[in-house]
Amino acid sequence: MAQRMNQERGQTPPATLRMVEDVVGCKWSLVVLDLVRRGVNRPGAMEHAVAGLSAKVLAERLKKLARYGILARTAYAEIPPRVEYSLTEFGQRFVRIVDLLRELDGTR
Repeated sequence: MAQRMNQERGQTPPATLRMVEDVVGCKWSLVVLDLVRRGVNRPGAMEHAVAGLSAKVLAERLKKLARYGILARTAYAEIPPRVEYSLTEFGQRFVRIVDLLRELDGTR
């Protein structure tokens, strides 16, 4: 019985729960999601919209959110190059969950 309890404690959460923890636990990821929801979809505009958000941190968060399938990256073959981010279908469902979490403490 004790061995079973220790095994349960040592188990890692499913991938979806780790993803939620990674995104929700990062203030910049939530800020980026909020910007994209409001139509700020170009990295330069995002960087200018939020004081303290560096280009490096923004690039890391955009990559992470795209890797999780929350954001879609669209690169346009223009000069100068243009990149835009948008919520995927999964991302739209994900932000609804974030909204519900915000409702728990009345911050929405």
